[in-house]
Amino acid sequence: MQDNDIQALVAYCKSNLDLASLDISEEYHYQSLPLCVIDAVYSINSNYTSTQNVVSRFCTRLGLHKICEIHPPPIADQLSITDFITFQNQHGVTEMATAIYCNRQRTSTRNGILKAEAVLHFSKALQNFEVEYFQDVHKVLGNAAFESAIQKIPGQSSGISLRYFYMLAGSSDYIKPDRMVFRFIESAIHRVPSIEECHTALVEVSRILGDEHARLSPRTLDNLIWKQQRAQ
Repeated sequence: MQDNDIQALVAYCKSNLDLASLDISEEYHYQSLPLCVIDAVYSINSNYTSTQNVVSRFCTRLGLHKICEIHPPPIADQLSITDFITFQNQHGVTEMATAIYCNRQRTSTRNGILKAEAVLHFSKALQNFEVEYFQDVHKVLGNAAFESAIQKIPGQSSGISLRYFYMLAGSSDYIKPDRMVFRFIESAIHRVPSIEECHTALVEVSRILGDEHARLSPRTLDNLIWKQQRAQ
């Protein structure tokens, strides 16, 4: 992305975002890592209220706390990825979709699989890399082998769910280049950006604006954009 695009985006952020308000949404305070997996998979090409409902239904079924005040929460207070996989295997993909999540969305309208199945594959990839809790996520952040495993799941090749998972799991260095971000950046630079341009641009813009707003990060900037676009 050219310097003039970056400067245009900086100016657009200043004009359209409340940069003094950096409180991120509740989903960035999930109690257990499996909730991040469910959210990351179900939120793609979906109304976010439906995604929130899926997460809430799962928590209600298992009697889990959804949100925690301290992050990362103590390991003893979290549902492990292995226990999550065990629960999914006990019920099967179809029952998870119809009776637990109550959502039969697919990862893609063409050759897609049930998002419930994608959640299971995503969970198994984490388990294969010995990630059970929030405290283990550092093992896979930016790990090429892990990212390749995720992107081989039908409907996950774009990497959008993967980056969003990193954000939900606690990383401040990633953005979710979804339609909300695309629309915002397009309005600022008057052309459609690529996925990589979205990421590069928001990382650079957060660095520039960080001189005035010390708590700003790519993740918080992404969340401000998401809130602004959703409110329109």
